[in-house]
Amino acid sequence: MTAIGYIVIAAAVLAAAVVVIWDRWRTRRLLKRLDTMLEKAITRGFTEEDYDESLLSAVESKLARYLASSTVSARNLQAEKDKIKTLIADVSHQTKTPLSNVLLYAQLLSEQPLPEENRACVMALEGQAVKLQSLIEALVKTSRLESGVLALHPQPASLAPMLEEAVAQFAPKAAEKKITLTLASSEGDGVFDSKWTAEAVCNLLDNAVKYTPAGGTVTVQTHCYELFCRIDVSDTGPGIPEEEQAKVFQRFYRSPANHQAQGVGIGLYLARQIAEGQGGYIKVFSKPGKGAKFSLYLPRS
Repeated sequence: MTAIGYIVIAAAVLAAAVVVIWDRWRTRRLLKRLDTMLEKAITRGFTEEDYDESLLSAVESKLARYLASSTVSARNLQAEKDKIKTLIADVSHQTKTPLSNVLLYAQLLSEQPLPEENRACVMALEGQAVKLQSLIEALVKTSRLESGVLALHPQPASLAPMLEEAVAQFAPKAAEKKITLTLASSEGDGVFDSKWTAEAVCNLLDNAVKYTPAGGTVTVQTHCYELFCRIDVSDTGPGIPEEEQAKVFQRFYRSPANHQAQGVGIGLYLARQIAEGQGGYIKVFSKPGKGAKFSLYLPRS
């Protein structure tokens, strides 16, 4: 090969290298520009800079329109949340006093020397008023969680104080039904909102005591792992058929076999919302005739 041939090859290689370097530089500059655009978009400081006919300018224009529509959507969503917050506050406030008065008058009537048939009506009135009060309170709590009005604040804490208080709260009700309520273990810690996690545990205990027959047992115990700490609430009640186990966490679901039992079917739904709101979850293990075990998993970090 002649010297001219080598020169031509060298020139071709050099030209190819220049083209590759130029292309990589342009790609790097484009990616850097896009990165800057996205960074500004995240911090809400993005504005269009180029108004030419290039593809990048078209991307900038579309991104600006998208951010503008997102801002409007976020503003509308916040306005809807504010409306829900106001509605919840109004419902809670407007129903609190009338319900309290109904309960007060029902109690006053029950203390009067009434005929037996009238006394039964007063007892029914009082029971329905209590049921309505519980329903409204549960709906208010659920709506606040779902709408984001009420936020959970998980903090590292020991499980023992919260579990001991919850079990003590249901001890009289269990004793009245001649049910043995036991806190088998409470060791462990997790990251949870103490107030709302106690609400979830109490809902599990309420169901366990409600559906366990006289002479049965309800047991609360903890098991801790590396990532999660588990709270088990076990009972010796009638159990839950497999086909219903996924349904019991739905709002207002009531098993056909337990339609006469007190309750509105929102306790387990609320418990699941509380668990998921702080990075946990709830599982149920049950067989008909062999009781049920609800396991509340809480993160440890």
